[in-house]
Amino acid sequence: MYKLVIFDLDGTLLNTIGDLAESCNYALKMCGYTPHPVEAYNYFVGNGIMKLFEQALPQDARDAKTLREMKEYFLWHYERNNAVFTKPYDGIINLLNRLKDDNFMLAIASNKYQEATEQIIKNYFSNIDFVKVLGQREGIPIKPDPYIINEILNFSNVAPHETIYVGDSGVDAATALNIEGLTYIGVSWGFRSVDEQKSFGAKLFANTPNDIWEIIVSSTQL
Repeated sequence: MYKLVIFDLDGTLLNTIGDLAESCNYALKMCGYTPHPVEAYNYFVGNGIMKLFEQALPQDARDAKTLREMKEYFLWHYERNNAVFTKPYDGIINLLNRLKDDNFMLAIASNKYQEATEQIIKNYFSNIDFVKVLGQREGIPIKPDPYIINEILNFSNVAPHETIYVGDSGVDAATALNIEGLTYIGVSWGFRSVDEQKSFGAKLFANTPNDIWEIIVSSTQL
């Protein structure tokens, strides 16, 4: 029986791509580089903040000084503008409330930097009591390293086979594959494709948040 559901954040619970793109494009312009269309950021995000800047910058501009300046401009802009276009995907609020009311433990495991992860969770899901909200932190490996998933499991005193991890990318699918016994559900509405997730071993997919509920309920009743 499942006890814990861990969610990725960007592309899984929230459509954050518009605000991420605006802030990164602001940083690019401040550093003298050409901005990208919003849809390009679907393939830039998901591997942590510094990888975002590397993907957005021209290959010959990815030096330490430019990356540091990009980070400063991005953080300044994103901290002030991370709720302009961001919104939960349809049905997510209802799913979280149903899981909460049915006494599932809920947690967040994101590659978004920790401060923004906490702020956005507070902005959009203030009524949900997540047992842990973990993002990218200095000195801590990011997904697909399983470190933060194991951190949540240890804190919650829950075994992998009692846990579902929900994500939207190959990074998320690979993270789940790195923990024996963990069940992964890939969503089809996020930043990356179902095919990408399948290429990293994903087998269960949800086309709507209600599909996640149905998978959990059907598995619990087995």
